[in-house]
Amino acid sequence: MAENTRRLTMPFFDVQKRLGLNLDHWMTIQSAEQPHKIPGRCHAFEKEWIECAHGIGGIRAEKECKIEFDDFVECLLRHKTMKRLSAIRRQRDKLIKEGKYTPPPHHLGKEDPRP
Repeated sequence: MAENTRRLTMPFFDVQKRLGLNLDHWMTIQSAEQPHKIPGRCHAFEKEWIECAHGIGGIRAEKECKIEFDDFVECLLRHKTMKRLSAIRRQRDKLIKEGKYTPPPHHLGKEDPRP
């Protein structure tokens, strides 16, 4: 019975194996060799975190490498960056509403189109 279940869950056609690709490795570790030799956006942060956490175990790494991990997660998800941009937009909109700031024409879409 277990073998029948395993057969049903196996892919019919393994594209990665057929083409010699390892997409799982590319998608989980940005520090790994990437297609076209272009490093991932958060390559440096992930590398620092992996170097810090390597060989010390999950529990110690959670405590000792928290700064590196937080930097890596921020690079991936950009929560703080989006929060900051939102605050900047709110401030800009507030100043426009109060009449203290006039955005340049190219920010309003009123600029003449370029050739």
